[in-house]
Amino acid sequence: MGRAVTHDRGKLVSDARDMFWRKGFDAVSVADVEAATGVGRSSIYHAFGNMRGLFDAAVTDYLDTIVRPRLRPMTVEKVDGDAVIDYLSRLRDAIAVIDRDGAAPAGCLLLTTAAGNIGGDDAVAQVVAAYHRELSTAIARGVQAHLPDADATTRDRMTRMTVAASIAGLSLARVDADAACATLDAAIATLAEQRRR
Repeated sequence: MGRAVTHDRGKLVSDARDMFWRKGFDAVSVADVEAATGVGRSSIYHAFGNMRGLFDAAVTDYLDTIVRPRLRPMTVEKVDGDAVIDYLSRLRDAIAVIDRDGAAPAGCLLLTTAAGNIGGDDAVAQVVAAYHRELSTAIARGVQAHLPDADATTRDRMTRMTVAASIAGLSLARVDADAACATLDAAIATLAEQRRR
C-alpha cells in the first residue's frame, strides 16, 4: 500500500523550479527544498526518486507554464503579423520588472542550467537543444507572419537575429536588466525597420 500524499505536488515543483532558476541545479540541496517548502526529504524522494527527478519535473513545469505560453501566439495556425514583436515586447517588459533582490527568478532556467555543471549531462543538453529548436521554430513563424513579402534569406537572418537577441536578453537579465532590455529593443526596432522596406 502506497503512502498518502500530504503535499501539493504542483506547488512543490513550482517552488523548486524557482529555486533552481535562481541558483542553478548544483546550488540547491534537498535541505534547501525542505526548508523552502516544508516538504520532508522522504516525501521528496518518494515522489521524485532524487533531486534530479525533482529538477526534471521543474524543467517540464518551466517549459509548460513559462516558455510555451509566451511562444503560443507564434505557434497557432494563423500567426498575427505582430506576434513576434509582441513576444519580444512582453519578454522585455518581464525583464524590466524583475525583482532585483533575488526574490523572483531572472533570465532563463534552461540557460542557467546549460551554464552549470549539469549542462554537460546528455539528457540536459538534449532538453536545452530541444528548447532552442522550439524557440527557433516559433520565432521563424512569427518572422514569416511579420515579413510575409521578404525573401527566404532575409526571413532566415531575421529569425536568427531574433533568436539570438532573445537568448542574449534572457542571459543578460541575470546581471544587467538594462542591457537585456536594450538588446530586445534593438531586435524590435530591426524587425520594424525590415517590415517598412
